[in-house]
Amino acid sequence: MKKITALILALMMVCALGSSALAVNEDVEGELVIYSSMYPFVIDMMDQAIKAEFPNLVPGNDGSFFFYGGTSSLITKIYGEMETGTLGCDMLLVAEPAFSLELKDAGYLQPIQIENPDTLLRFPYDAEGYWYPVRVCNMVLAYNPEKEAEWNAKGVNIPKTFKDFATDPALKGYISMGNPLTSGTTYAAVASLIQDNHYGKDFLKGLAANEVMIESGSTAIGKLQSGECAAIMILEESILKVLKEEADKGTPITNLKCIYPEDGVVLIPSTVMTVAEDHSKNVNVEACEAVEKWLLSEEAQKLILQGYMHSVFAGMKEIPYESVDTEELIKKDLGVDWENAFRNREAINTAWTEIVTTK
Repeated sequence: MKKITALILALMMVCALGSSALAVNEDVEGELVIYSSMYPFVIDMMDQAIKAEFPNLVPGNDGSFFFYGGTSSLITKIYGEMETGTLGCDMLLVAEPAFSLELKDAGYLQPIQIENPDTLLRFPYDAEGYWYPVRVCNMVLAYNPEKEAEWNAKGVNIPKTFKDFATDPALKGYISMGNPLTSGTTYAAVASLIQDNHYGKDFLKGLAANEVMIESGSTAIGKLQSGECAAIMILEESILKVLKEEADKGTPITNLKCIYPEDGVVLIPSTVMTVAEDHSKNVNVEACEAVEKWLLSEEAQKLILQGYMHSVFAGMKEIPYESVDTEELIKKDLGVDWENAFRNREAINTAWTEIVTTK
């Protein structure tokens, strides 16, 4: 009888251990909403992963943890919500760190302590824990290799630098890019390129003289492939996604390729933030902390790579599909003065409007 009792107790202990191992985050409860500018297909992957990792956490936005919007539209939404003192979310994953500085300055963020961030991360983070980089977007140029000879015959050389993209008069009417007033990553790139230590407002004047077309990435890619555009300024991930999807269909394409500008790329380490309890929708900082730490886990960083963005992990050798080594990109990063991008957002947007878009 003693042997049978001991065996039953042993089995009960094994079952208990197995149960706890399978449900490490079952104690994370409550409701959660995350504002995010990540592409919807990445949000879908993240949403499913968070639901699996935190089975008792309740998605607070129509069955999803995420509310999607472009960074600039989310900023506008948040400005409106700040008038009431309470945001409609508990966490944010937006495109550029300048807004993280702004929300911290306004007292809207809750610091979260991550273990060993100095050794974990290869991109800057807030020393007090108010924001951390989670994914890295890369602003590049792109062209159509199949059309290069045709462009050369017209006296148009494919630009190898951001400077040439904006200032080579042969490209007049043949270039396209996003709108910094609606795209956070485009805003970050423009803020970088017009810094005094880069090209200043001459970059904007060059874009205006070259009659740059302002349009969505999908439209720009279509014009590149058709031969309407010679070059476009676009996120690397947008190009890589098209290449991978076509390859997966068994129809790989050769009419689309990234240019990693010789004068440098613009890396944009997009951040995660937790809203302070007195300003958050669901007053659930404990859950936010757990999810924020999960976003800086290997599992989550693998999803970032699958989303064609670069990992923030130091020592991470894996790169997005058909990309180049992240460490090499870091060496070529032009950098963004995020404090300037925060403090002078209105002035930068006004300069863009007055110089580039006002006819």
